[in-house]
Amino acid sequence: MRLELGEIKIQDIQFADKSEIKNGVLYVSKAELEEVSEVANDDYLKSIEFFIARPGDSTRIIPVKDVLEPRVKVEGGEMFPGILNKVDTVGSGKTIALKNMAVITTGSIVGFQEGIIDMTGEGAKYTPFSKLVNLVVKVEPKEGISKANHEHSVRMVGLKITDFIGRLAKDLTPENTTVYETKPILEQVEEYKDLKKVIYVCMLQTQGLLHDTYVYGVDAKKIIPTFLYPTEFMDGAVVSGNCVSACDKNPTYVHLNNDVIKNLYKQHGKTINFLGVVITNENVYLMDKQRHSDMTAKLVEFLGADAAIVSQEGFGNPDTDLIMNCTKIEKKGVDTVIITDEYAGRDGKSQSLADADPLANAVVTGGNANEVVRLPKLDNVIGDEKAVLVIAGGSDEAILEDGTLEVEIQVITGATNETGFNYLSAKTF
Repeated sequence: MRLELGEIKIQDIQFADKSEIKNGVLYVSKAELEEVSEVANDDYLKSIEFFIARPGDSTRIIPVKDVLEPRVKVEGGEMFPGILNKVDTVGSGKTIALKNMAVITTGSIVGFQEGIIDMTGEGAKYTPFSKLVNLVVKVEPKEGISKANHEHSVRMVGLKITDFIGRLAKDLTPENTTVYETKPILEQVEEYKDLKKVIYVCMLQTQGLLHDTYVYGVDAKKIIPTFLYPTEFMDGAVVSGNCVSACDKNPTYVHLNNDVIKNLYKQHGKTINFLGVVITNENVYLMDKQRHSDMTAKLVEFLGADAAIVSQEGFGNPDTDLIMNCTKIEKKGVDTVIITDEYAGRDGKSQSLADADPLANAVVTGGNANEVVRLPKLDNVIGDEKAVLVIAGGSDEAILEDGTLEVEIQVITGATNETGFNYLSAKTF
C-alpha cells in the first residue's frame, strides 16, 4: 500500500458562525457541531458544550475520554471505516491530517480509568496533548443510562465531530506531504533483501467492561491475530473505545500517529526492512492468552521476520499477554524488543510488571506510573475535577486544602504511553 499523507498545521481554533479553515486558523460553528453530533436525536445524551483549550492556558480537562486528530481521505476510501463510513480498506491513496490540534471528549465520568490533561503547570510536562490547540467536547448523559451506552455515545460524538472537521480540509493544499509505502510481502522482502526484516506487533486493549478497541468497526475482542499494513492505522482503521488507565491508554490520536510505526518507516530501506504490523488483543482468560500468543508468534514466523517490536496497552493482566508474545516469538528465533511501562510503587521498589521471563531481556519503558506529582490549582476546569477522587491514580484525598492535586502520574493522559508517544522513560542503574 502507498499512502500520501499531507499535513496542514492549525495555528489556532476560534468559534465562528461558519466552520472553515483559513490561513491556518480553524473556525468552528457550535451550531454546526451540534447538528453533526446529533445530540438532539440521541436517546442517551442530555447536553453538549464546546470549549477551546490552548497551550499555556490555565485550564484542566478532566476526565478525558478520548483524544482524536481530524483527517480526511482525498483518495482511497473514507476515514474511520466500519464505524462512520462504509467498510472500505484504507491505507492507500491520499489523506490530509490537521496537525497541532486535537478533539478531546470529556464530561461525566464513564469509567474509573480516565485521565487529566493540564494545559499549563507541572501536569502539562507529562502529556504531549498540552502542546496542542484543543477543541474540547463536553458531553453529559441522561439519567439512568448504562455505562456501555454512555461510552458509545461519547465515542460516536467525538468521531463525528472529528470527521466533520477533517472534511473541512478536503479541498485544501497540504503544506507538506510524506509518502509511506509497504509492498506485498514477497516484493517487500526482495526490495531490501540485505536488511533485517522487522515486524511490529501491536497489542490492542480488549479486556471488555469499557476496555475495548475497534478494528474496521469490529470489537477487537472478536478478532484473532492478523496483519495490517501500517498505513491502515493512519486512516483510522483502529479506534479507541476504552477507559484504560490514562497514562498508558492509546487514544485514537495515538493510533493515527503511532510512533513505533512512524519511526520504523524512518529506518525502512536504510537500516531495516519494515514488513508491517501484526495486531493482536489482550485477553482475560488464560486459554485465550495462550491461543492468541501462539497465533501471533506463528504469524511473525510465517512473515519471515528477523526481529520484532511488541508494544502493549495498559498494565497488570495484559503483562501476561506481553510476556507470552515476547517469549514465543523469541523461541521462533526472532529477536524481540518489548515496549511497556512500569507500576513499581510510589517508591519505585516494587516489581515493575505482573509477569516476567528471562527471554524478555530487551525492554523499553515509558516510566513508572506510580510516581507522585502535585498539580497546581488552575483557573478553569472543563469537565468535573471531582473525578480525580475516583480515577485510577487519584484518591479520595487527592484534592488538597489549597486546591492542588496530589496524584500518581497514572492520571495524566499519555504520561507513560507504551508506543513512545510521551516524554518519559527509565533506565536501570
